[in-house]
Amino acid sequence: MARDNIRITALSQTVDDVEIVERKGKGHPDTMADAMAEAFSRELCRFYIENAGFVQHHNVDKLLIAAGYSRPRFGGGDIVEPFDVYLSGRASLRAGQLDVPAEQVAQRVVDDFIRSNLHAAPVGIARVHCLVRPGASDLVSLFQRAAEGEVPLANDTSIGAAYAPLSPVEQLVLATERFLTSTGSIELHPERGEDVKIMALRNGNAVQLTIACAMIGRHLENLDHYIAAKRAIEDQVRNLPQARAFDQLNIAINAADDIKAGSVYLTVSGTSAEAGDDGQTGRGNRVNGLIVPMKPTSMEAIAGKNPVNHVGKLYNIVAQRICDQVHAELEEVAAVRCILLSRIGQRIDRPAMAELRLQMKSGEMTPGIQAAARATAEHMIESVTALTKEFTAGTVAIF
Repeated sequence: MARDNIRITALSQTVDDVEIVERKGKGHPDTMADAMAEAFSRELCRFYIENAGFVQHHNVDKLLIAAGYSRPRFGGGDIVEPFDVYLSGRASLRAGQLDVPAEQVAQRVVDDFIRSNLHAAPVGIARVHCLVRPGASDLVSLFQRAAEGEVPLANDTSIGAAYAPLSPVEQLVLATERFLTSTGSIELHPERGEDVKIMALRNGNAVQLTIACAMIGRHLENLDHYIAAKRAIEDQVRNLPQARAFDQLNIAINAADDIKAGSVYLTVSGTSAEAGDDGQTGRGNRVNGLIVPMKPTSMEAIAGKNPVNHVGKLYNIVAQRICDQVHAELEEVAAVRCILLSRIGQRIDRPAMAELRLQMKSGEMTPGIQAAARATAEHMIESVTALTKEFTAGTVAIF
């Protein structure tokens, strides 16, 4: 790419006294929407490759989960109305000589997600509606040219944003959610649902951690059992290695509970999608797994977009990889921020602008450090087309 499109500038060493960090767990309706949309895109990619030889046009990033209705109770509970999953967007509906079985793919994607990620979900908890329609006919030729070796042209003018490294409180938020929804945690504590939401507020070196965890009624005998289950969560989170980085850690679990009134966060399936909360692509975690409003971020809904020329998807991954690699390889660099800007109709490996901001551990940024950071950015940007295969293989984490 043109070297004058990459800017390397200094990042202030000021430290924020306050941080706000959020993560939505794999059973949260917004994360579910992202996961299902991305899985739908991935399955379409595989069908296209198997039957047409290349990934065809699609953007299935408009997925909505409309909550159902349930009656949870201690020792059991019932799903009265399943939640509805609406998979929408545009896609080529013919690959080679075959029609794309979009409805069957959509059903399989939703069923596979629920079976793999919601351990207490009963059969039939979701109704699936496939509303995918064909895209513009002229887009097919663009993807054909990409398959023949031409660098794809950006489908939009969009932004990718990232930073590295994660702060201690960001690491704590990630570790907390991953621990609570891990296989080991669920096996020992089946009363814990995968719908976990973590919100952290750091003020100085004191942290307020608010945890919402959908508890599963059939694994809890009564209110005392519920209170003990919440206490176990707090004790285990306090013992995480990442929790030891702070002078003060206050933890609130299911803070809306009214214990005296017996009103608590109880579910049948372990997700609020069964009754209380809808979900939508793009409202969940960013590509680093977090929602961090005080640092560079993109509002793009990444999940479900095509991995060939949708720069709103590709550039966020590239920006994150640039930050991670620059921070890992340049010992003198304390922190990195990156913004990538595409230009519609231009090659995806030729962004309109790439800006890196480097915070040094000490001293000034030298020409050698600038050159090394620039080389890393150039390499990552020039390798952007390789992401198509990674997304199709399912090896890229985006939430």
